[in-house]
Amino acid sequence: MAPKSALRDHIRENRLFLNRTVAAGIVVALLTVVLIVRLFYLQVVEHETYTTLSHNNRVNIEPIGPTRGLIYDRNGVLLAENRPTFSLEIVPERMEDLEGTLERLAELIPIEESDLARFERGLHQKRRFEGVPLRVRLSEEEVARFAANRHLFPGVEIEARLTRHYPLGALTAHALGFVGRINERELQRIDPSNYAATQHIGKVGVEKHYEALLHGTVGYQQVETNARGRVLRVLERTPPVPGSNLYLSLDSGLQQVATEALGGNRGAIVALDVRTGAVLALVSTPSYDTNLFVNGIDPETYKALQESPDQPLFNRSVRGQYPPGSTIKPFIALTGLEYGVTTPEFSIFDPGWYQLKGDSHKYRDWKRWGHGLTNMRKAIVESCDTYFYDLGFKLGIDRMHEFLSGFSLGQETGIDMDEELPGLLPSRTWKRGARGQPWYPGETLITAIGQGFMLTTPLQLANATATLASRGRGMTPRLVHAIQDPDGETHLQPPRPHPPLALHNPANWEMVIAAMEAVVHSDRGTARRIGDGAPYPIAGKTGTAQVFGIKQDEKYVEEEVALRLRDHALFVGFAPVADPRIAVAVVVENGGHGGSVAAPLARAVMDYYMESLPQ
Repeated sequence: MAPKSALRDHIRENRLFLNRTVAAGIVVALLTVVLIVRLFYLQVVEHETYTTLSHNNRVNIEPIGPTRGLIYDRNGVLLAENRPTFSLEIVPERMEDLEGTLERLAELIPIEESDLARFERGLHQKRRFEGVPLRVRLSEEEVARFAANRHLFPGVEIEARLTRHYPLGALTAHALGFVGRINERELQRIDPSNYAATQHIGKVGVEKHYEALLHGTVGYQQVETNARGRVLRVLERTPPVPGSNLYLSLDSGLQQVATEALGGNRGAIVALDVRTGAVLALVSTPSYDTNLFVNGIDPETYKALQESPDQPLFNRSVRGQYPPGSTIKPFIALTGLEYGVTTPEFSIFDPGWYQLKGDSHKYRDWKRWGHGLTNMRKAIVESCDTYFYDLGFKLGIDRMHEFLSGFSLGQETGIDMDEELPGLLPSRTWKRGARGQPWYPGETLITAIGQGFMLTTPLQLANATATLASRGRGMTPRLVHAIQDPDGETHLQPPRPHPPLALHNPANWEMVIAAMEAVVHSDRGTARRIGDGAPYPIAGKTGTAQVFGIKQDEKYVEEEVALRLRDHALFVGFAPVADPRIAVAVVVENGGHGGSVAAPLARAVMDYYMESLPQ
């Protein structure tokens, strides 16, 4: 018998289906409401927040480096410029065989180990679609050679960039200085945002002192990028502000003449405009090519410069500290007149030595048999040591220190460079602090002839001579004559005068200056050789500074002394005497006699400058 089948309850099934449909509809409706609420929250309530986040995700800010300001001399000769240089760069993401490409490139263009090391560092610092420099400063021949074979090197490009260049190289090295790559220490003191697109900064000289003006202000551009950071398009651009141009007071022609005058000697020449303090020439020899430092000097060349016994990196003009020797005597004479301890007419008898009472030591004159009866004029003209031993003893170190400070000796002159050293104008206080010893009378005597502890830089000597030439109207030396801002407006830099150095008797200026004129233009003057045929009157003073001391019973014989132990030759002077335009200081290391070695160099500098003046 067949089993009995159950009857279907259609009413119950319809009710169950309806209930399920309603439940599903309610769930769908609830989910739809939640979705709409969430959509409203995101699109309306949080619109600003998510718009900003989205914008930041696709827009980047890229810095644009400003063009560095140019530097000219007083006649418009370009001293520092920005030249396009070419570098060989590799884009890693476009490179299938990097090792093979490097080997084939090396066969085409010389690539040093240092280039490969720098390239390896760049690979880790840049993104794969950015070019990494392999060789910098390609020559025109190397650029042409690569261009002819470019189709063989996919992913390798030649890029042009502006690089600092100094057309006159070593001629202006110690005045201009140079730029170099920013190091870690410099990163600590600069505004990183303003240097975001710059790799170079002024290291020394004018380039460093005027860095803020020369550098300019960085610009920015908003760029749209994809998820990998590749730039798709530029949205907005704020151009950079280029650096200001500088016009120096330096005369490159005079700089050339001074450099050639020094020749192969180690030394310095500084020439100033007496009326304004403008630096006309600032020479230190030997020098070096500043272009070597711009993109990084190779270790071998830098080591050779550093270890050279002639110290070409050393700026002797503002950092060389030398005993002034007899060039200090006109200033000591003026000190004696100012304090009334002597008169132009007062005379001593010079037997060739000077001796303090109770002291057996004899302070020798350079002329062993003496100058005989000597007054102030003769003492300056013939450079009598004994006269100034006596005058120094009468003055004492305190009055000498006080009066000579008025000529900015023993202190920085304030020139617009950061490397200047102050020299040393000794005093009782200084010796007590530096040496822990009292001041002795004998030290006063040798200070009066520019020996002992006293040290001056060539710049200080030129500056003090300019102050004397202007009868006490001293100026702060300065290298920059005018600044041209990015808008093209030129701003002249006014002279910075010192408080006038007034004497109780202004006629004393003329007495000392007349004696200095006789140094050059009289038959017995120590610099009479440069006076011959001079079309304008020159006032000057020679100096010879000892490098080492000799015993009292010893005689200095130049030919028997090692070259680097021989005396320094010095000369200070100015011209024309009545209306001074130029003051010059010359130091020739181990040159010997100031009159025969240093003075002719000053005459060459003065001749060039005086002839260049408008008639």
